[in-house]
Amino acid sequence: MRGRSRLPALCGVLLTGGAALAGCAPCETPTATAGLQYLGQALLAPNSRFAGTVVGGLSGISYDPGRDCYYVISDDRSANGPARFYTVRLSVSDRGIDGVAITAMNPLLDSDGHPFAPQAFDATPPVIPPDPEGIAFDAGRQRLYWSSEGERRTDGPRDAVLADPWVRTAGLDGSYLGRFTMPPQLAMSAQPTGPRRNTTLEGLTVTADGRMLFAAMEGPGYDDGPLPDRDHGALTRITAYRLDAGTGSGAPVAQYAYPLEPAPVPAKTNGLTDLVALSDTAFLVIERAFSDRPTVRLFRADIAGATDVLDMPALAGSAVTPMTKTLVADLSTTPGLDPLDNIEGLTLGPRLPDGRQTVVLVSDDNFSPREVTQFVAFAIPAD
Repeated sequence: MRGRSRLPALCGVLLTGGAALAGCAPCETPTATAGLQYLGQALLAPNSRFAGTVVGGLSGISYDPGRDCYYVISDDRSANGPARFYTVRLSVSDRGIDGVAITAMNPLLDSDGHPFAPQAFDATPPVIPPDPEGIAFDAGRQRLYWSSEGERRTDGPRDAVLADPWVRTAGLDGSYLGRFTMPPQLAMSAQPTGPRRNTTLEGLTVTADGRMLFAAMEGPGYDDGPLPDRDHGALTRITAYRLDAGTGSGAPVAQYAYPLEPAPVPAKTNGLTDLVALSDTAFLVIERAFSDRPTVRLFRADIAGATDVLDMPALAGSAVTPMTKTLVADLSTTPGLDPLDNIEGLTLGPRLPDGRQTVVLVSDDNFSPREVTQFVAFAIPAD
């Protein structure tokens, strides 16, 4: 079990729908952390419920500036409710996050217009619900893109249980609108090739001009080398799609190698959990490594000059120029940021009155009472 830091004092605020706000920890004086300023955070009470579902497993977040709300996806595999996303309102200011309100829950629907059923690997054929991880709002088209990590179980009751990862398009009500073509490197296999289990599509982002969608893998596939450990990093893949060339779904147009850091002690591995576009070529990227207090770092990464690896079946042993990156913030050492849990999602939030751009992150509590769901706010300092 992972250890938990003591929660800050209760603030006594209730969320819409009856879910409780367990605590909030604004910074009286914003703390500068490399290229970001920590503003504060808010925590949800454990086992919070909304619309008959347990609010947990929050793995991705995307801001809708027109409605001043956030779409937050749960990685629940239809076990504590249908595969779903929530609409959340956050009161973000230079004091931190002063309030959280969950205002809607929408099931993510399959191509037949139905919620996904719970998993049943021993059924014939097996029932394999999605493993939702990433979500991105498209303001121009008023739709959502969301990803699933798929499934790879080679110890199934009869045969291997395989489901390819995907990126799908959904309406703001969760309805099915289409799906993207996955590159061949993301095809699941019972052999040691293709993606590893639980290390596939984690992050999604749409560029501000609505032209491009980027989908990031958490870690390398078998053909791209071993997972990061304490001795070495690894290369994972970020895939690019054109959104302005058709209906908003289709084949990938490029792919880039992102260099993951080695795992910091005492963690055993490290992975990419989300990204958000700062421009057509630059991103903020989360790298998160598990330990009692996770190591969570934000990097500014750029694809300018990086090799297009879309046609490379394997990165291991190949001559590749990866994306460049610079450390922006180490949340693990940010003064006042306590507790720090399993941060998996980030988005650009509203601008503050002084013009600073906010960055909002969310953690995945894994539906565990020993972990927390937290929303964390930073600001990018003004030039």
